[in-house]
Amino acid sequence: MTNREWFKSARYGMMAHWGLYSLLGGEYKGRRVRDYAEWIQSYMPIANAEYEKLAGIFDPVYFDADAWIRLAKESGMQYFVFTSKHHDGFAMFHSKADAYNVADATPFGRDVVAELGEACYKHGLKFGLYYSQELDWHHPHGGGYDNAAGCSGVSWDNSWDYPDRSQKDFSICFEEKIKPQVKEILTQYGDLCLVWFDVPHTITPAQSLELNALVKHYQPDCLINSRIGNGAYDYVSLGDNEYPTSFAVDENADPNSLDGMKYSPYGLYETAGTMNSSWGYKYYDQNWITAEEIIARRKKLNELGINYLLNVGPDALGRIPSFSQEALLKAAK
Repeated sequence: MTNREWFKSARYGMMAHWGLYSLLGGEYKGRRVRDYAEWIQSYMPIANAEYEKLAGIFDPVYFDADAWIRLAKESGMQYFVFTSKHHDGFAMFHSKADAYNVADATPFGRDVVAELGEACYKHGLKFGLYYSQELDWHHPHGGGYDNAAGCSGVSWDNSWDYPDRSQKDFSICFEEKIKPQVKEILTQYGDLCLVWFDVPHTITPAQSLELNALVKHYQPDCLINSRIGNGAYDYVSLGDNEYPTSFAVDENADPNSLDGMKYSPYGLYETAGTMNSSWGYKYYDQNWITAEEIIARRKKLNELGINYLLNVGPDALGRIPSFSQEALLKAAK
């Protein structure tokens, strides 16, 4: 069975947003983020020199990859997608391309992606990796600097450390960091069912196609989501927490229009959703969805031919909140 065939029948998966931002839990110097906790570096904003200090204390003594994946399996999930690098530029895997990673820059010193991949293999779940292919606040040439639309922070790019946008050139970041790290996740962690790219703005059509070719060269059966940008994808990621009541997309629509960007030639669709109001851990956010809501959303999405990728936000110690665990397990019964 190809991954396209598998994905169509998978229907339900778990996502996990976990990184340095989990240490802050949505709060910094007496201020709380408006919505997404993983955007805290941009929301506050926090200089890289200050944010990097979090790496020096990141030591999640209760992280247990096996427990995370067992929870996903017991909850009825068929695949697991993890944030290998989010917008803050910090890699949760051992990267030779950039020492700003969990194995080299923290007292924890372990490769989180490797441990989760092994646990997925052990328990029979497909493994996928999220990778922010454009936004990178740690790199002076990270993308997003040409987009003025609203975001969850002060800007899409790092405008606080690197304010002169006229000097930014995303191609430098793309060549120095993005491509080498995408190659690393494709070659270091066994078979990936998918790579989950995110928020394309500055990335050019040629760069999206180059990333697509990179993925397909090393893992021909690995799926690519639509947020790679510029139509270079296998399946469509709908909007965050998008739960349509009906779903029909015109395959002849303009590919640059909203409907056109929602068309998958393979009939593969997915909604990624949160269990409260944030993807990353936010300690004061108690807006938890119930097991009944999970069941209803999953049923409706699956009836429309859309997979449900439900996110958990582990805390800084590596624990998936009990509210999430209880609701997921109850929804599986």
